[in-house]
Order: sequence, then structure tokens, then C-alpha cells
Amino acid sequence: MQRFRFRGAAWQCLPGQAHILHPDELHDGSAGTDDGFAYRILYLDPALVQEALGGAPLPFVASPVIDQALLPAAAAALWDLDTEFDELASADLVALAIDLLLSASATPTARSGPLPLECLTRVRDLLIAVPAERPSMASLERLSGLDRWTLARQFRRAFGTSPSRFRTLRQLDRVRQAVRRGSSLAEAALDAGFADQSHMTRQFKRSYGLTPARWAALI
Repeated sequence: MQRFRFRGAAWQCLPGQAHILHPDELHDGSAGTDDGFAYRILYLDPALVQEALGGAPLPFVASPVIDQALLPAAAAALWDLDTEFDELASADLVALAIDLLLSASATPTARSGPLPLECLTRVRDLLIAVPAERPSMASLERLSGLDRWTLARQFRRAFGTSPSRFRTLRQLDRVRQAVRRGSSLAEAALDAGFADQSHMTRQFKRSYGLTPARWAALI
């Protein structure tokens, strides 16, 4: 448990909760019990949020403590900070954080219109075709005709997962195909575009609940 003072009041944040503090507002923080506390923190530049919202008002979160169980399920991915971040994953993270801020704020959100499925499908098909490559965000923006923030948010709404997670799963498809053909795990990892076998193993176990070595033995 963490205790802190913010906007002239005392607050506490329990396991399973998160707190949102607006920049430049004074606050402190201390352990709520003798056991101490640990936490993960994500800093977002307000200018980045403003850019991603296309000039809409910045979300204002009146109550700093929120119950994560009440937030969209996808928000849990915000705290998976041990993964490898590239441009695509970073855009996903910012889009998730903004959706969290909007859901926790009193800021009215505009109704979403129809999804630009044709634009999103072009990106999806590229990720399927070349999962081992890491296209730049600029190239994906040109391909889709969407800015990176709209692409990240609308892709998840259209296909149920983020672009970076979709690409990772297609990489793992490629790993499994290579292993079935007799490739070693190290060879399969590099062929699929992972940094190394350890990186591939972490993603494989996270996705399927067992290591690639165990999966290979089972088949």
C-alpha cells in the first residue's frame, strides 16, 4: 500500500489500484505499512497526449486513485514494461494510456465513427506478410493514411489486439512453422525476427503458457 498527499488531501493506493497524477501538481509518497511498497510508473508528456488527441481537451482525472478492475481489460498491458519497445509498440502504449485517461476522466469523448477497415486491413496484411520485419511508423502511416495514434487505437478495435501484439503473434506462427520443419529454436527465433532465442522464449511462453522447447517436445 502507498500513501500520498495530493491536491490538499491524503490518499492511499492499494494493490490492484493505480493512481493518476497530473504533471506539475505537488505530491509526495510513502509506504502505507512497515512492509514497504513497490510500483511501476509511466510518465507521459502532455504534449504527446495532446498530439494523439488531435487537439481535443486534455483528460482531467478528478480522483487520483482508480480501481484497475473497472478499466478496459486492455489497460493491463500498460504495465508490461519488460517487453522490447520499438516505434510500433510505443504507439500502442501511448494509445492505451490515453484510453485509460479518457475512461477515468470526466472529459466527454466523441463518438467513434465507422472503423476505417480498408486502411487497417492494409496494415494487418503487411504484418502477416513480413512479420520478421519492423516497418517504421512513418511507412505504416503512409500505407494506412492514418496517423500513428489513430492506427494504434483503431487497429485494436478492429482486430482485438494491438498492431505490435498482432505482429508478435505472427512471428510466433513463423517460429512454430520453422520448428516443425526441423529448425533449431535459435534458428527459428532469428528467422522470425526476434532479437535472440531468449526474447522469443519469453514471448512464446507468455502467449501459449509453455516454453518453445516443451512445445517442440510435445509435437
